[in-house]
Amino acid sequence: MDVRVLGRCSPDPFLSARDLFETEYDLSLPVEVRVRTDPDERTYTGHYPDHHVLNISASAASSAMARELALHEYAHMHRYEHSHPSHVQSTEEALFLALTGRSVEQRKLTHCYQIANHMKDIYADDITLDVGPADKLVDFLESSLATALAERPAQAPQAWQRLTPASDPDITAVNAAFALALVERHDLVDDDHRLYDLAAAAGSDAPGVSVEQFKRRFQSLTADPGESEYRKALVDVTRAYAIDAGQGAGSGTAAD
Repeated sequence: MDVRVLGRCSPDPFLSARDLFETEYDLSLPVEVRVRTDPDERTYTGHYPDHHVLNISASAASSAMARELALHEYAHMHRYEHSHPSHVQSTEEALFLALTGRSVEQRKLTHCYQIANHMKDIYADDITLDVGPADKLVDFLESSLATALAERPAQAPQAWQRLTPASDPDITAVNAAFALALVERHDLVDDDHRLYDLAAAAGSDAPGVSVEQFKRRFQSLTADPGESEYRKALVDVTRAYAIDAGQGAGSGTAAD
């Protein structure tokens, strides 16, 4: 597995992640790690005919999570190389199938892409957690959810105005469901872990979104779905969020 680190950072976390990954998996194509100056673009992966690109911010590349982030992105690359439905299904196609003929708030539409990414992450982390320790991932999920809850406005729900995408109560509730689904899928925490209290708080902030329902949807994703099975799961979760959870919600800018 060929990993080349481009940019002014230590290659050690990326090579260490490679060594962990290679204990069980491999990649056919080489990986270029490109360090970016934009701190908001923590990590994302690009796929090309003859290589993969792992884009990572300078702050993330030098953080304590660098190895775990790299391992997670290698897992995405593996899913893509093996044409796993979660990584080759067009999100745009699934959203069109789910929402055609409907008028959906722009923020909800944006959130649907994040939900599709959560489904990809479930499958990537099935690999990540097969080869690497879980402690840092659990801490990351906990701190991310706690930060999102801390960012929410303090007024009554009907007076809320979104400060940042992270502080939107609806998607924060779905993010909480994703975190619970991941830790329960791999039996990573006890029932009294703080994640459950944080998820309960997120759910109470978003009464139109069932944390339990979305947790079940993420947790129950089958390991090796067929293309049609995965497409249906993505369409169903999109409708559950953008349409079912939106019944009775306040009006907003609509997008077809």
